[in-house]
Amino acid sequence: MTVPAPRVRRRPSMWGRLLPLLLIAALLAPVGLLLAQTWRHTGDDRELAARERLGVQYLRALAPVTDALVEAQSAAVNGRPASDEALTRAVEDAAAVDARIGDELRSQERWDGLRAKLEALRDRGPTDPEAAYTAYGELTDLLLALHRKVRESSGLVRDAGADSFFLQDSAGQELPEAVVLAGRLADLGALAPRRPAAERTRSLIELTAVRAAALTPATDLVDNLRSAVDSSESTDLGANVLTPLDTYQRSVEALAAYSTPSAGAGTLDPGPLAAARLNTHTAALQLQPVILSELDALLVERIDGLDRDRWLAAGAGLVATLLLGWLAALLIAASRRARRRAAMAAALPESPDAPPSGDLWQPTATPGRPGDPRQLQPVSAAGDPEPVQWGPFDAR
Repeated sequence: MTVPAPRVRRRPSMWGRLLPLLLIAALLAPVGLLLAQTWRHTGDDRELAARERLGVQYLRALAPVTDALVEAQSAAVNGRPASDEALTRAVEDAAAVDARIGDELRSQERWDGLRAKLEALRDRGPTDPEAAYTAYGELTDLLLALHRKVRESSGLVRDAGADSFFLQDSAGQELPEAVVLAGRLADLGALAPRRPAAERTRSLIELTAVRAAALTPATDLVDNLRSAVDSSESTDLGANVLTPLDTYQRSVEALAAYSTPSAGAGTLDPGPLAAARLNTHTAALQLQPVILSELDALLVERIDGLDRDRWLAAGAGLVATLLLGWLAALLIAASRRARRRAAMAAALPESPDAPPSGDLWQPTATPGRPGDPRQLQPVSAAGDPEPVQWGPFDAR
């Protein structure tokens, strides 16, 4: 009976030892790349949302300036004494906001130009209603341009959310334009009857143009806010916006009715028009802070969601790194144990009865003591030993 000798272990090659580590590194590389891209993209989106919040702060500071300028224009055109306290306080508050964030929003140059013209107008104090109407019209044009600049530089005009886009468009463009142009419409309605009869046709054409210009942003504002409510997932937006929006819409409808010239005379009554403008202005003052607050709340919610996404991505990347590191440690430990076993096997002396290492399946001799007698077996003609053993007497 032959017994096969044990196989000789082969020491793993260098590539065999490095291949598992290379596979782990190949898995770790895309994980790190995905984590870096997610962190960068969410960081960019978070920075944009934070910048948009600065725009909301600036628009909030410009709202009192718009209100005070429209009231100052109405007082100057109608010959009423105007109090500079509200306008001065609004300008100081807006200047403080511009000093804090104007450099980042690149609005300082426009604000400085608007403030210089405003201070020059207050120092000059025009008494002529026509001159006051023209001068304040230039100031309000600069103010509306500043609104556009803030929206562009803060990124509000490029907001990707449907509800937040409609809100920023309403608060930063439509509502300021509607307030300013409604004031112009009422002031022009007060100036038109004082003009000479020869200018009546020109006044009527101008009134019609200003009326269309004032009603267009007001109508767009209503449509935008309703679209924002319909497209938003926030349950608070509709409840907070719709009530003041309905009030504003009714005031705009009254303004449209009282600003329509009569068919026979071709003129309009400035008294009801001024009252309708005042109601519209009051409704706008109630609506604008609501829009800005809801817009800011949406941006805060977006920032919080981006922060959660960033930390979830970082946590997933950390877990993946730890698991792959643990696997690499296991493979390295297994490789070290294999090398130690190979070294110990190489240090053991080779048995004299062991077959050559080149032939692993050679039969081994039957071990025995040197003094034991060996049994003799007859050999057949074919050279194979016969199965029957000889007795002891046959050996003599």
